[in-house]
Amino acid sequence: MKKQRVLPDMFRFASPWFFTILTVLAACAWIRRRKRSHPALGLSGVQAVKDIPSSFCLKVFKALPLLRYAAFCLMVAAMARPQWGTEQTEILTEGVSIVLAVDISGSMRAMDFQREGKRIDRLEAVKGVVRDFIKKRAGDRIAMVVFGSNAYTQLPLTMDYNTIEFILERLEIGAAGEKTAIGDAIGISLKRLEDVESKTDIIILLTDGRSNSGELTPEEASEIAAQKGVKIYTIAVGTQSEAPFPVDHPLLGRQYINQRVDMDEESLQAIAKKTDGQFFQAADVAGLEKIYDTIDRLEKTEAKIKVYANYQDLYPYVLVPAFVLVCLWIVLTNTRFMRVP
Repeated sequence: MKKQRVLPDMFRFASPWFFTILTVLAACAWIRRRKRSHPALGLSGVQAVKDIPSSFCLKVFKALPLLRYAAFCLMVAAMARPQWGTEQTEILTEGVSIVLAVDISGSMRAMDFQREGKRIDRLEAVKGVVRDFIKKRAGDRIAMVVFGSNAYTQLPLTMDYNTIEFILERLEIGAAGEKTAIGDAIGISLKRLEDVESKTDIIILLTDGRSNSGELTPEEASEIAAQKGVKIYTIAVGTQSEAPFPVDHPLLGRQYINQRVDMDEESLQAIAKKTDGQFFQAADVAGLEKIYDTIDRLEKTEAKIKVYANYQDLYPYVLVPAFVLVCLWIVLTNTRFMRVP
């Protein structure tokens, strides 16, 4: 699998260490300033002529050393090889294909999770943790399947992580029905994994209930997954037995009523065991985060990164002005502004 990232056009110096030569130029200029030659003929004073303005030729004469220094600086810049171009990063990896099977049945409305002291429902807790999990993956294809009474492909296998996060944020409880079709969710996930060939295929199945809907049973679906070599990590999310559900009272406003949630841990454990995956229990946000961190470590793929650079040398555009300045300095110092010792 290849994933390419092209950086925007950029400027650089290929050999910037040549700029250390400029220290020599600075030292020469300092020594020249400190070591001034004494005039052969001394004058009693220049107070009488100090207010006379300098002529244009005199100003040019005083600026002649600047031509030499400017030419030298440009030559050093040319040796540093200024370049303009692009860099392209290519990530070579065999990759992991991951299907996130997320339960959005009615039982996910249970408000038994908290984030920053605020009570949230189970789906909201899952969204935050899955979002962080996606950000940690690099070079993997990820698909999303949602299920309730029915199972649907929300997003096929893709490496566009921004789109995955966009779809994740817009999941709504009850959009696929109020019941739980775990077998169908596994079946749809297996179909998505058939779309692209990869070294490793895994399904992360997150649910808070017992399978009570769908055409395919969890046992049948897990058997097919085992035959295809697909590992399934099952996550039972939420507290056992009773959980608070929100109810909007016409007079009292939002109230919370405890209702029993029927969770089938044994079935989820059997699915994970049959497919060489693992079963996890998450009763709070911290536990859910640890689970996804564990899966992230277990299913890492080593990636080889190659960087290709395509740069155009710009030193002629610096060297030509330097040559012009040197020629100008030679001509002026040997004609109009020649100094006689």
